[in-house]
Amino acid sequence: MKRTFEVSPWHVKTTKWAPEDKLLQESMTALANENLGMRGFFEEGYSDTTLQGVYLGGVWFPDKTRVGWWKNGYPKYFGKMINAVNFMKLTIEVNGEQVDFAKQTPTDFNLDLDMQRGTLTRTVTATIGGAPVTLKFERFVSAVQKELVGQRLTVQSPAEIDLAISAQIDADVYNQDANYDEQFWQVLDRKASGKGALLVSQTKANDFGTPQFTVAMQTSVKTDFPHVGDVVEAKQVANHFAGHVAAGQSVTLEKRTIVTTSRDYADQVELVAAAQDLVAQVDQVSYDDLVAAHVSQWAQRWAKSDVVIEGDDEAQQGIRFNLFQLFSTYYGNDSRLNISPKGFTGEKYGGATYWDTEAYCLPVYLGVADPQVAKNLLYYRYHQLPGAYVNAKEQGLKGALFPMVTFNGIECHNEWEITFEELHRNGDIAYAIYNYTRYTGDTSYVLHEGAKVLVETARFWADRVHYSQRKNKYLLHGVTGPNEYDNNVNNDWYTNLLCQWSLQYTLEILDQVDEDVLKDLAVTEDERRLFQAIADNMYLPEDADKGIFPENDAFLDKDLVPVAQIPSDQLPLNQHWSWDKILRSPYVKQGDVIQGIWDFIDDFTPEQKRKNFDFYEQFTVHESSLSPSVYSIVAADLGDEDKAVELYQRSARLDLDNYNNDTDDGLHITSMTGAWLDIVQGFAGMRIRDGRLRYDPFLPKNWTAYQFNQVFRGRTIQVRVDDADGTHLQLLSGEPLKVELGDQLTELK
Repeated sequence: MKRTFEVSPWHVKTTKWAPEDKLLQESMTALANENLGMRGFFEEGYSDTTLQGVYLGGVWFPDKTRVGWWKNGYPKYFGKMINAVNFMKLTIEVNGEQVDFAKQTPTDFNLDLDMQRGTLTRTVTATIGGAPVTLKFERFVSAVQKELVGQRLTVQSPAEIDLAISAQIDADVYNQDANYDEQFWQVLDRKASGKGALLVSQTKANDFGTPQFTVAMQTSVKTDFPHVGDVVEAKQVANHFAGHVAAGQSVTLEKRTIVTTSRDYADQVELVAAAQDLVAQVDQVSYDDLVAAHVSQWAQRWAKSDVVIEGDDEAQQGIRFNLFQLFSTYYGNDSRLNISPKGFTGEKYGGATYWDTEAYCLPVYLGVADPQVAKNLLYYRYHQLPGAYVNAKEQGLKGALFPMVTFNGIECHNEWEITFEELHRNGDIAYAIYNYTRYTGDTSYVLHEGAKVLVETARFWADRVHYSQRKNKYLLHGVTGPNEYDNNVNNDWYTNLLCQWSLQYTLEILDQVDEDVLKDLAVTEDERRLFQAIADNMYLPEDADKGIFPENDAFLDKDLVPVAQIPSDQLPLNQHWSWDKILRSPYVKQGDVIQGIWDFIDDFTPEQKRKNFDFYEQFTVHESSLSPSVYSIVAADLGDEDKAVELYQRSARLDLDNYNNDTDDGLHITSMTGAWLDIVQGFAGMRIRDGRLRYDPFLPKNWTAYQFNQVFRGRTIQVRVDDADGTHLQLLSGEPLKVELGDQLTELK
């Protein structure tokens, strides 16, 4: 396998100059802090293929939906996170020649994302302007000060050179997917004075009543190199520095940028004043001390969440890379934000929220962070109930339909078969409430705001199903399950299962809420009877001969040829086959039936799990990044350790090894939860049963040990599985706790 980056436990680094992998390198070396982030693009510019992406959390634009055939209920706009004004820009000239490594070939190259420290360093040596020059670029996105980004440039040459550096803020930016070279930012104010600059911009007006966002970017530049002037243009401001550099002399320039937005400040005056105040504060601190505070914050995160793997550096690098990028994208500091499938690493999926959050991300944050972080993810959906009512009403249905893709609760996805048919997301959101409650033991949410979410989604399910007299069952026609390679099907097993379960769980919670909440919910006796009737009589496809749950009514009528018989040069299917051919095939993009078995893993017999796993695994192409981890956990539950480890490796190193050949356009952030889930739920066999924590671990054959910490109900537990000493559980903090280890009950003190 060709690898762009070296295998290293704490680093993503390379010494290869590989312009053919430029986009991949940019994705892999992205930095963020939940509030803002950017791809690892070259700040000095690059005239060949690049995506100079800078993105701001919660800042987006409603792009008009463009379809040839409009359908009633179709989303009026496609929401997307737009490429922000580029405050990273540094233009550099040596002896009059601009630095551009698309034109100058490096003789020495070193790129290093230090995951332990949260920093990116790039050192390049090349001949520029007839002189050998070494440039060192450093950057960090502060984990302490959410508005702060720091950059440091060091230039040195063994020869005398004339050097010019321009520290810029550039509003002349485009989105990768912009329509007709459309731009989304208008400049409101711009200034450059001495060794700093300010540019205030606003998203352009839209026709949909969604907010315009105003952003202030204030830079401060620190250097002993001569300041020779400033430039203020229509879309750009800059501070210029130039002079003669003696042979062997180093020139260092530090650029600190503060970014404030109208998400946090009432008007332009306030956000500009805030930016200037914050710049004045960070100006009092050295660059090294700013980095040190940032590194210290990352050290605290790693102390809570690091997974140590001994004996397999590839596996170790994989889990740390996934956790690093996941926590860079979201760490629960802002309840208004959520987790995008690409985070701050690219523009695919529009930077919006998907069902990935509830299904895959929430279980990880429950295990590695304060419970409030996971609770904030639940509140995110609760606060968007008004939009969910609109979505259901657009389909002529009662209750609430949470969106497949959203920034504000309103559906803004522009694919019909996903937007209107992938209804399981309502069930996934209900399941997340159950999952949080089961794990934490905290009922404060489910008996108040959560009950509202459950009831309104139950009302949607009750209106969306229909009763079949022929089957004497309730059915769901015209849906799409998690396997998006099978659209517009009847009775997707996973969707029907979640519909049934959600209604039953809602009825259970209604029996527990207090009178005031019950009065507010206003659930009638007729509604209760209907919820119960559907739950009792929901149709769930089952094939007695094969002993499996058919994915949907027509799945077993397909030409059931295993994936192993597809020529390798036709994979991945989504890059080689027509969509029509994919839809007619039996190939599974990601777990559908297996997803349901994972959700309710203790509710199925070993025989049911085995037969369904063996049947669907042969048809699953794992062309969704979310897929391998689910199969790995179920394989581990079945005792198929080799398969579990194989799929863990694919999940953990999906982007590091570019398994799906699509990491160029950004990382698979939400699927990065899969590696942690595979180790904790899969290899360690962690379950919550009747409120009790249980482990049933195994050690992968080529590992000598693994260790992780887990937060559970006010305790922190360290789990270590070692080939020499077996399994050790240690209570690091909190009250004593009884835990099941295999078949034994033990008390941790």
